[in-house]
Amino acid sequence: MRYRRFGRTDLQMPVFSTGGMRYQDGWTDKPLDQLDPATTDNMEAVIRHSLSIGINHIETAQGYGPSERQLGVVFSRIAADHPRDSYILQTKGGPTEDGAKFLARLDQQLARLQTDHIDLYGMHGLNTHELIERTVKPGGCLEAAREAQKQGKIRHIGFSTHAPLPVILQAIETDAFDGFDYINLHHYYIYQHNEPAVAAASERDMGVFIISPTDKGGRLWDPAPELVDLCKPLHPIVFNDLWCLKDERVHTLSLGAAKTSDYDLHLEAVAMLDDAEAHTRPIDIKLKNAMRTATGHSSPEAMVFDGVPEWFENEHGINASIMMWLRNLAVGWGLEEYGKTRFGLLGKGDHYFPGISGADADKLTDAQVADLFRRSPYASELPGILQDSIDRLAGAETQRLSSA
Repeated sequence: MRYRRFGRTDLQMPVFSTGGMRYQDGWTDKPLDQLDPATTDNMEAVIRHSLSIGINHIETAQGYGPSERQLGVVFSRIAADHPRDSYILQTKGGPTEDGAKFLARLDQQLARLQTDHIDLYGMHGLNTHELIERTVKPGGCLEAAREAQKQGKIRHIGFSTHAPLPVILQAIETDAFDGFDYINLHHYYIYQHNEPAVAAASERDMGVFIISPTDKGGRLWDPAPELVDLCKPLHPIVFNDLWCLKDERVHTLSLGAAKTSDYDLHLEAVAMLDDAEAHTRPIDIKLKNAMRTATGHSSPEAMVFDGVPEWFENEHGINASIMMWLRNLAVGWGLEEYGKTRFGLLGKGDHYFPGISGADADKLTDAQVADLFRRSPYASELPGILQDSIDRLAGAETQRLSSA
């Protein structure tokens, strides 16, 4: 395994982390005596395998069903072979209304995880300006976390985010209570829009953890045939891993392993990391050429973010840039199933995947759409791209944009 300094935490972080979203017993928290023992046994096998190959960073969250409870059992089982100081434990929790509630929940999390300290605590889902303000205000959970840090219950404090870029930058740049030590964010080959956030985090010597590169990075566990062809001779998972990790500002990629074999392709990437640029450059050229042929631009993000307001900046609450980006992925690289899956979350994903649904977006009049794009240099082209996005990805039940 390869390791990188995780920013100002000074932790030596493996370039892959074991994320705790897929091997727990469902998404509903429940007492240990109501859990399927087989899921805990499988979790133990995955954790033991992870540690055996040098992936000693284990990440979970309070919101991942019974994940913390089950990990606590696993940690107690493996303690003889893997004492507490042999692995880095990260968990997360959403912003609380005040610091007292944060501290009460933290004690509950420590008890569930059967540990006296958490190495990395993440404020979970800082996806809006309002959630950031709730977190960093005097008497809020960031101040409380710093108090817990003084008590030895937490070693380092960061945040996770699915937010638009301006919101992410606000969180990175906060100096309240010494700010944040690290960030969990989305950044991978198909979505490079957050590169300025990676740069800003690096400037502040923050650890950079990439969320879900295999799933959110293009459903690479079941890749589109077109993407498979374009990424040859590498598997898309290996290509994406290498592309992310050739940037030394990126420290670790989260792998949501559900079974021990889920690590195999990622280990191939580790073996190729010294020559990452040579391995990825020809594939990058093929991908850019395919996207240019399909859309007129080498990147799926071209045009669709330029001068287009974020979902919270327009009166309709439409996440137009994301809709059009998903369409470009579908037409350029064949990521239609990925696009439909993500598109289907609109209107249902709360602030984790915000914006109105495709059906609601289809009710906007031509005049409203024209006004939406009025500040974009591509104002004449974007309405057609948005319409194609809805027609292609939102499902047969949606209708075309209404006329004024």
